[in-house]
Amino acid sequence: MLNHIKIAIIGCGNLGTSIVNGLLEQEDFLAQNLHITKRNPHNLLHLQDKGVRVHSDNLIAAKEADLVILGVKPFNVSAILKEIKPVLDPKKQVIVSLATGITLDEMFVVLDPKTIAFRAMPNIAADIRESVTCICSRNSTEKEDKQVKALFNSIGFSISIDENLMEAATVLGACGIAYVLRFMRAMIQGGIQIGFDAKTASQIVNQTVKGAAELMIQKNIHPEEAIDKVTTPKGCTIVGLNEMEHQGFSAAMVRGVLASYQKIEKN
Repeated sequence: MLNHIKIAIIGCGNLGTSIVNGLLEQEDFLAQNLHITKRNPHNLLHLQDKGVRVHSDNLIAAKEADLVILGVKPFNVSAILKEIKPVLDPKKQVIVSLATGITLDEMFVVLDPKTIAFRAMPNIAADIRESVTCICSRNSTEKEDKQVKALFNSIGFSISIDENLMEAATVLGACGIAYVLRFMRAMIQGGIQIGFDAKTASQIVNQTVKGAAELMIQKNIHPEEAIDKVTTPKGCTIVGLNEMEHQGFSAAMVRGVLASYQKIEKN
């Protein structure tokens, strides 16, 4: 489905680059159909060797694309839309914004009312095709829905949600990967303290977290059900869990999620 679609990623930063890397892993995607732009594209030039068109001209990228992805910061979305609007064809092109907190209503202050527009929130695991991407849209038909889902399924998997949940999705899916990484770092530090070298501790923790995630996915079980299987009476696991809860582990995680959500709402 992606082999004939021309895609532009305007403002190709870390997340945009992760999407590029995921797309280039797809056998049916043609690198020459991908434009990526950045004000200073110097650190993206290596992608030219793979056939990607790298430059700083947003108008050219938008004009030649079937699907235009906005990877710019939220405060730049309006300005970029105003810049590229003269070359957009609302009957033929799809706009996808990755910007946190910028609503479809805000986008349509600039866009033609008939434009097909999406908001999407992937995460940096797109780089290894393991992202979860939450999507909402306006004016789209089944055709565009399938195209955009195919795009984001190529870098993981996608979920369609109501727009009023997009900020919450950003916290769980995009901010959430940082929460997990911070948890992993803490586990590694604990491993070092009880005797492992950093490399070995990292290997054990990485596989443990991967195994826990796969267990949840493949068995489709609640976390507590899996926890019960490894917490024996008077055992070391329950002692550790109880100490973490005593120190506020779960409460701190919930408060962190809420703090990130409140930050998005304020902005």
